[in-house]
Amino acid sequence: MKILVTAPYYEKALQVLKEQFGEVIYKPWKLQERAYNEGELIALLGETGADALITEHDHVTAPVIEAYPHLRFIGVCRGTPSNVAVATATAKGIPVFNTPARNAQAVAEMFIANLINLMRNTLEGIAWLEGENWEAGAHTSYLQFKGNEIAGKTIGMVGFGAVGQTIANLVRHFPAKILYYDPFFSSNDAAYQKVGLEELFSKSDVVSIHLPVNSDTEDMIGENLIGLMKKEAIFVNTARAVVVQREALLSAIENGRIRGAILDVFDHEPPDALDYRLIHHKNVLATPHIAGATFEVEDHHADIMNHALRAFYVEGNHNIRQLVNRDVLSVKTH
Repeated sequence: MKILVTAPYYEKALQVLKEQFGEVIYKPWKLQERAYNEGELIALLGETGADALITEHDHVTAPVIEAYPHLRFIGVCRGTPSNVAVATATAKGIPVFNTPARNAQAVAEMFIANLINLMRNTLEGIAWLEGENWEAGAHTSYLQFKGNEIAGKTIGMVGFGAVGQTIANLVRHFPAKILYYDPFFSSNDAAYQKVGLEELFSKSDVVSIHLPVNSDTEDMIGENLIGLMKKEAIFVNTARAVVVQREALLSAIENGRIRGAILDVFDHEPPDALDYRLIHHKNVLATPHIAGATFEVEDHHADIMNHALRAFYVEGNHNIRQLVNRDVLSVKTH
């Protein structure tokens, strides 16, 4: 098998692929500092004569797949393969694999860092100090920037997949109480309490969103739920912006109905004027979609993908969670 790898892959992981599957052609998208578009990917697959593709952000559209229906598989080094025409791949009998949880640790660490920064007023304190506002004998900073601890707070997770569970496993030791809402998962850990959405929003000091995007979750978090939050509660979204009605969130922040928000995702990227109203608000700590951006994430996704491909093709285990289009098993066997 000849595999074209356009996702970032570390050397040892590439060697593992070679040992298990044959030839590997490494053309990472980062060399051109942007993803391969449809035309470029069609050309690259043709030039290399690849039998399979491991991608990350490239545009694996229906025309790409229709041009190369013989592909043995498409590996997507992301939690959600939104850049791949999965339905077309399924119709052509091409398995699509993803890498769930590749950035769980990265997002969890960013969650804790930003939560501490917001709760302790750290960034405001740094700006005050750099502004040379410290006067002799004054206790201004001690009084003005006094904040809160995570310890003793209730953290509510809306969605309790890999990221939510990783965060929970860390913050429980502060200690903090963990509530979670997830209709598809129930934890056996007594430290985590499964509750309804309304109870989670009304009882949590921090509400953190960890939802995938689908027809059921788009605009799921609106005024009715945000309106249940405590006045001193913090809203966190490191998942997807479209699951939250941003007008409802902005209204709650601008009118002081909640303490503030930590946001890493926005309805428009780059942001539009309404997004920037959120970003510039003094009670919002905003980052440019970097919660999952660590060098280690690239190592994680390579290991997860290699493990999935070995399980599927070498060990014959077709019941793996990384297989996105399970229906492909009834279409064609690879």
